[in-house]
Order: sequence, then C-alpha cells, then structure tokens
Amino acid sequence: MAESERQPESPEEGAPPPAPQRNFMIPKKEINMVPDMAKWKRSQAYADYMGFILTLNEGVKGRKLTCEYKVSEPIEKLVALLNTLDRWIDETPPVDQPSRFGNKAFRTWYAKLDQGAENLVATVVPKQLVEAVPEVAVYLKESVGNSTRIDYGTGHEAAFAAFLCCLCKIGVLRVDDQLAIVFKVFNSLRELHWLHHVLMEAAARLRASSVWSGLPQSPLIPPLFPAPEWAVVPDGLEVLLFLHKPVVQFVAKPRWQFGSKSHLLVSDHPNLEPRHFVDEKVVNESHKDYMFLECILFITEMKTGPFAEHSNQLWNISAVPSWSKVNQGLIRMYKAECLEKFPVIQHFKFGSLLPIQPVAS
Repeated sequence: MAESERQPESPEEGAPPPAPQRNFMIPKKEINMVPDMAKWKRSQAYADYMGFILTLNEGVKGRKLTCEYKVSEPIEKLVALLNTLDRWIDETPPVDQPSRFGNKAFRTWYAKLDQGAENLVATVVPKQLVEAVPEVAVYLKESVGNSTRIDYGTGHEAAFAAFLCCLCKIGVLRVDDQLAIVFKVFNSLRELHWLHHVLMEAAARLRASSVWSGLPQSPLIPPLFPAPEWAVVPDGLEVLLFLHKPVVQFVAKPRWQFGSKSHLLVSDHPNLEPRHFVDEKVVNESHKDYMFLECILFITEMKTGPFAEHSNQLWNISAVPSWSKVNQGLIRMYKAECLEKFPVIQHFKFGSLLPIQPVAS
C-alpha cells in the first residue's frame, strides 16, 4: 500500500464542514412496481449515485495502486470498521450443512451487524453529525447481503456505494479522499475474507438467480466470495471504479459535485491494452498495480480450461480496441443491467440523503 503518511490536522481542518440543514430519516423502499422505475431514473438519488460513481471512476484513471495518496482520519476509521466485520467472521464459524445453500451462520453474523451497525457508523461520523447515523447505518446493513435468503447481489453492491455516497454528502468524506476511497477502502474490502466462510456456498444458487442473464456475477470488490462459480466477471460498479488504466489526471474540485459531466473520452495506457488482460504473463507482472488485473488473476487461479470458455464475457471485452471504449461500454452496461432493472432497484432505500424526489430543474 502506497498511501502517503497522514499529516496531523488542526481542529479546523479535521472537522467536516457543517452539513446542510436537513431532517434525517430512516430510508425506506419507494420502488414497488415496474412503472415506479421512472421515478427512480428522475430522482435526486439516481443523479447523486451515478455522479458519485462517475466521479470516482474519473478520479482513479491513470493511477496505480502503488501511487501516493492521502489517507484521512475518516478513511482510517472506515477501514477499521471493515476490519471489525472481518473479525466478527472469525468469531462466527460456518455450521455443518448441505453445501448447495448459503450457510446459516451468516444469520448469526448478520444479527451482530444489525444490532451494532449504528455504533459502527458512529465511529466514523463526528459527534456534530450524530443525527445522520441511523440513516447512514441502513445502507451499511443493506450492503452485506440478505439474511433471510442468505444471498448477495448487485443491489447489495449498490448499497455499499450508497453508504459511501452518504458519507460524502454529509461531509465526512471529501473530494481529496477520492483515491483513498478506491485504493484504501474498496481495496481493503476486496482483501477481506468477510462473508467468505459463511456465504461462499451460496454461489451456485446466486448464479442461477442473477439479474445478469447468462453473466455470472461477482461482488463489488472481488473476491468476497472466493468460489469458482463466482469468479467470472467483476460487476459493473467494480469495473467502473477500478478500471483505471486509461491515463488522465483528475483535477480535484473544492467540494463534491455530483451529476457533473464525466470526461470519458481519454487517452489510453501507452503499453497495456485490453487484449493484454488475457495474457497470463502480463497479469502476473502488473496485477499489483491494477485492481482489475487482480480480479483477472483471481479468475485464472480459480478457473481451469481456456479463458474464452470459462469467462466468455471478459474474453469478448478483451477484443475492444481501447480502454476508453471499454470504460464507456461498462458504464452503459451497468446502467442497463443493474440500475435499470426492477428486481435490483425494488430493494433500494431512499431517505433525506438519497431522496426519491425528482432532480430540481
């Protein structure tokens, strides 16, 4: 990890700016029927969510995992939160049961999170923003999977991104935290083995119910579920955030500005091309620099046989001539196959930070 050493902050620098006055609320579902999807696509929540994704997508382009970046105190607290979830996994061994179903020990682990989520979020959010904790904590609980079905999918991925988006909107995370959000928080999540022990047995069941027709999923930060059935293609969010091979410098803005235009047409990496990620030698040499190649390495370690057969969708993507076109195509794919799918968005929850109300004209 090549994060720069965190410098001591003065009280004025360390405290987040006052959040706009708002009445925080417990998020709830608003998309109950297919026609309600129109409300979602017009909503402030959709605009802010996509703005957040595209901002991070843009911010990491041209950057390697080994680059220098600032690690703020809130980022360190977020990583500590994830480490707590990981420790709880170690304290919750899987139960002996048929392997085709999600392990019921997940429910024990989830119950601990359900009870402790607000306390965990309170360790990240400063005291002056304590009223926001119950609202933000809902997205954390929604991000780890469903305790009834014992499953995990694109909607849970989206909830984790929404969790971080909310922390940005209340000022806990700032624009200069962008690289650390991706390289420190998401990469720490990818490296954790939380959910590994208790959910990996649900892979075949989840694969069968995937919204991505014929395209097996893997979680936002692979490999959360290190089972061969899952190691086929990183889902849209993961690719959007971490496909940072195109070379472009991000110019930081003074504050988060969601919904701004994303400059996707950028120059590509001078050496690595899309066709190279199916080259075992290139992956072995460069995987420590790029999360995307870390994912590819994991796939090659878990799968046997020709790459074109076990990961056909990725094989097709490797034929795209440039990373900028890959990036644009994956953004379109994520919108179409995740954010515009009723089976996914029906579970999304809306509150004061991610409201269902339409974008103000």
